[in-house]
Amino acid sequence: MLDREGFRPNVGIILLNQKNQVFWGKRIRSHSWQFPQGGIDRGETPEQAMYRELHEEVGLRPEHVSIVARTRDWLRYEVPDRFIRRDARGHYKGQKQIWYLLRLVAQDWQLNLRATNHPEFDAWRWNDYWVPLDVVVEFKRGVYEMALTELSRYLPRVDSQRNRYLRHGGRGHAGDFGPQTAPMGIELPPGGSFDPVPGPDTRLLDTGSE
Repeated sequence: MLDREGFRPNVGIILLNQKNQVFWGKRIRSHSWQFPQGGIDRGETPEQAMYRELHEEVGLRPEHVSIVARTRDWLRYEVPDRFIRRDARGHYKGQKQIWYLLRLVAQDWQLNLRATNHPEFDAWRWNDYWVPLDVVVEFKRGVYEMALTELSRYLPRVDSQRNRYLRHGGRGHAGDFGPQTAPMGIELPPGGSFDPVPGPDTRLLDTGSE
């Protein structure tokens, strides 16, 4: 389902814990980290799609979260041709997203990366709100910055250093996730999950479901 400009409607989810840290998921068999996101199906509202994606990607139900805020308008990003299926090139351009800021009111152990047979993540952790954008696939970074900046006003306390994305290294760089003795070099918090899926990942980074 594309709009006239070739953008697919989509939702993004920023999930907060009580420390204002955000859920940060590692895409299956890749070194990219991202927030949960997914397409809006025909007949769905953005909120309905958000709750569906929340369950499919991290195993949470509506009663496990509260909605803090959402972006006012659609935020768009274009997808490079090399990440688009050949049969979609020429009419699919990218994603337009409504972003939701959610507060987790359940326990960490209720997060489940294997809620469906098609998991999107194989590891997760809590990260500072101003996530390191250098571990996000490049064409999504602008939208992440816009969403985080717009929704930061709804946090009880926001770090005064707003530009903590650290695209070119520094604290929060991809190499700083934890001791190399942890699985894949990732230090997970209590309740965190590492659940690798065997076999090669032949999916494109951005297809109909993303």
